[in-house]
Amino acid sequence: MAQLCQDSDKLLKLDIEVLVVGPDSPDAFRKFWKKESMSFTGLPDPDHRIMDLYGQEVKLLKLGRLPAQMLIDKSGILRFVHYGSSMADIPDISEIEKVLNI
Repeated sequence: MAQLCQDSDKLLKLDIEVLVVGPDSPDAFRKFWKKESMSFTGLPDPDHRIMDLYGQEVKLLKLGRLPAQMLIDKSGILRFVHYGSSMADIPDISEIEKVLNI
């Protein structure tokens, strides 16, 4: 999420709204969002319904759920999908810019 915060101005200019889905409870999410002053929307998914729907992998030896980034356009079409192979496997904003032909 640090990269999302770092690139938040770029994402805004690209007309991208960020929605972070996480496995924590609503209370834990609210506390984290407040503590970290997150500039985008967080959606708690403690039952993993949304994450399972989009095929986010779980690997216990790699600290649980692996990162997954998706770009869904305003028409609801999935334009970009990246499933991380480790917790550090997060695509750079330039990869998203390529998808948007910028």
